[in-house]
Amino acid sequence: MRGVTVSFPSPGGAVMALSGLDLTVEPGQVFGFLGPNGAGKTTAMHVLLGFIDATAGEARLFGHDVRESIARQRIGYLPEHPDTYRFLTGRELLDLTARLFKLRGAARRRRVEESLATVGLYEAASRRIATYSRGMMQRICLAQALINDPDLVILDEPTGGLDPMGRMDIRRIIGELRDRGKTVFFSSHELSEVELVCDTIAILCHGRIVAQGPAASLVAPGEHLEQVFMKVIAEAEVAT
Repeated sequence: MRGVTVSFPSPGGAVMALSGLDLTVEPGQVFGFLGPNGAGKTTAMHVLLGFIDATAGEARLFGHDVRESIARQRIGYLPEHPDTYRFLTGRELLDLTARLFKLRGAARRRRVEESLATVGLYEAASRRIATYSRGMMQRICLAQALINDPDLVILDEPTGGLDPMGRMDIRRIIGELRDRGKTVFFSSHELSEVELVCDTIAILCHGRIVAQGPAASLVAPGEHLEQVFMKVIAEAEVAT
């Protein structure tokens, strides 16, 4: 992303969600994208996904403008509040999604079963999604995001609604994706989770990056990410 600005019309005047945002994510890393509520994190992700157009600047994925459909074919996305077709079973949902990605025959069936196993829902795959708990809904929507074996996985609060075992599973899945050379763009308020899995971290405030770098360089020995985050945001608020 280069110079990305997004403003929304409002009766009291335009609301600036992103203000000249510059952001580069290197392939094969887990990138933590942090900020307080209203900082512009979800807006930035929606620009990358082509859901909204930038008012100014440009955003590219794999060398393509994000507004081109080819730029989105290699992406998996888990939104902050996932929901889906509750009348389907978990397996039916994944089969439908795989068909949309033009997976055929044995390859499609194999990918569905692998995704169910990855998120720990194999035994519940024949149940209607309407019977799933919030944590199970999170898991099946994550499986849906992974069904096309994407090169870039965008996760918005992926541990929401999960118990400690579920959060551990998410960390395992993220680690496995990184080991396979995938890129994970990961936004969360669970800073302890970010600290455990992220290679690089960017902190956003008022639509701008106010700190960015390798996790090991941002968080000094003996510090926790939460301390760094609070300090950086406090300094950014004073400077605004």
